[in-house]
Amino acid sequence: MSTDASSKDAAAVSTDAADAPEASPLYRPDTGGQTMAGRVRRKLTSRAASVVSIIIALVWTIPTFGLLVSSVRPEGDIKSTGWWTFFKHPSLTLDNYNEVVFGTSASSGRLASYFVNSLVITVPAVLFSVTLAAMAAYALSWLNFRGRDWIFIGVFALQIVPLQMALIPMLQLVKDYTGWGGGFFAVWFAHTCFGLPLGVFLLHNFMSELPKDLFEAARVDGAGPAMTFRRIVLPLVTPALASLTIFQFLWIWNDLLVALVFTSGQGNRPLTARLAELAGTRGNDWQRLTSGAFVSMIIPLIVFLSLQRYFVRGLLAGGVKG
Repeated sequence: MSTDASSKDAAAVSTDAADAPEASPLYRPDTGGQTMAGRVRRKLTSRAASVVSIIIALVWTIPTFGLLVSSVRPEGDIKSTGWWTFFKHPSLTLDNYNEVVFGTSASSGRLASYFVNSLVITVPAVLFSVTLAAMAAYALSWLNFRGRDWIFIGVFALQIVPLQMALIPMLQLVKDYTGWGGGFFAVWFAHTCFGLPLGVFLLHNFMSELPKDLFEAARVDGAGPAMTFRRIVLPLVTPALASLTIFQFLWIWNDLLVALVFTSGQGNRPLTARLAELAGTRGNDWQRLTSGAFVSMIIPLIVFLSLQRYFVRGLLAGGVKG
């Protein structure tokens, strides 16, 4: 009897040990079994965190709201009083927008054509950089070839090089060997090259976390690298691609330095170049600057709001898991 009781006790102990949580650096018994990701998620969704987030969002929005109010005020009010006095003496006008976008005089903004130039520069440059970065990241993550690790280290090291150091050498390269100097092709090439290191690094970190079983199953089914990339990898990395697209779009749309170096003439200058000209040395035309600045914000806001849910998922994907 004692032998049978001892056997039952040993079996019960072994069963309890098997049912116990698996040892993990993220598991702590004193937290009720929650993982690190669960604890972080619980803290970020608490009431205090929500209140702090709302306060930060309101404070961050005040300059943008002031810009919007100033853009619809008459010139005399803008130059004599602050935008916050609008609530005591409201006075609205759309003349600033009409003048800065569709005006024909030399002092007006004439931003319509520059707005189109910014779209022509930004959209292809974003497509080129994101597409090439995705293909390069896939190759460096899942294709075995000699020197793969060294190439990735080189790509990572390129992020350390300041953009300003590479502008003139790249301009000479484009001008001497391609003949693209001063046109849209030159600025597309420049933005693509400058955006690739960060894009490859971000997407590589995301793709390397994909389960290896997916690629082995695709290989068994006869799928080659191109089909695997198109049918399996791209749908899974959509959040990361959306995050990179937003980063690249905002960077290229707001860029002034690269555009000034690689474009020539008013026919292909972006919106930021025209806004810099309106500011001048003293910035006297505040009514044009405020309305022009708000016009330049429309497209980035649309892009960000349309990709917001993917953007948040892409940022959280590389964090702690649990």
